[in-house]
Parts: sequence; C-alpha cells; structure tokens
Amino acid sequence: MIKPIVTDTFLLQQKSSPAQATDQQVIRDLYDTLAAHQDHCVGMAANMIGSSKRIIIVQPGPLPFVLVNPTIKKRQGLYTTSEGCLSLPGTRSTTRYQTITVTYQDQNFHPHTETFTGAMAQIIQHELDHCEGILI
Repeated sequence: MIKPIVTDTFLLQQKSSPAQATDQQVIRDLYDTLAAHQDHCVGMAANMIGSSKRIIIVQPGPLPFVLVNPTIKKRQGLYTTSEGCLSLPGTRSTTRYQTITVTYQDQNFHPHTETFTGAMAQIIQHELDHCEGILI
C-alpha cells in the first residue's frame, strides 16, 4: 500500500526499533511507496512512511533493494556532499563515506554482510541516518 510521506521532524528524529519477521507489511509498503515516488526518490526508511522499524529500501538502479536491521561496520573515505530528502524541503550539506561495510538481513531475514561504494553507499548512509533519527 502506498503510504503518505512523513514530514514531521519530531517523528523523523525518533530512533527506530529492530524489525521483526512480523513486519513484512512494512516492507511491502516501502516497495509500493518508493515505486510511487521513483521519479524523484532513490531510497526510503520505514519511519518516512510512519513505521519506526529499522528497515530501509534503496533503488539507485532499476531494482529496489531492502535492508532489514542494517548496521554499518566499517567506513572509509570521508567526503562532503549535498543531499535532498523526500521528507524535507531543499538540499543540505552532509558528510558521507565513499565505502561502507554493512551487516543486514534481507526481506526473508537471512543475514548478509556486504561492502557498498559510491552512490549506493551514500543512499544507504542517508537512510540509515533516518533509522537513527538523524536528519540532514
């Protein structure tokens, strides 16, 4: 189901709780809501659609990719960039890492560890900030 985008900064600044297998509807809602905004959005965190669960979805290319309970384990190559956010007006300056190693579960809750670089790493970091209640 396509959900409305949360713009209330108080709600967006709340830290997300770990996702459980019972949160499959949140994952489906993220897929649907991202698809509805794919012309101007490359990622979402569950709190952007009103669920305070640690789930993100990214789509830097043709297919969306879900990360459940993601945690960054390693960071390399700090740089400054400018980002926009579907929940906030305008763009803001922020710092990101060029390469990150992330542990996460897929939508079936199977564990993974993967290293991401470039745009994918930047999008994941932005969405993980949402999970931590950090706004750009």
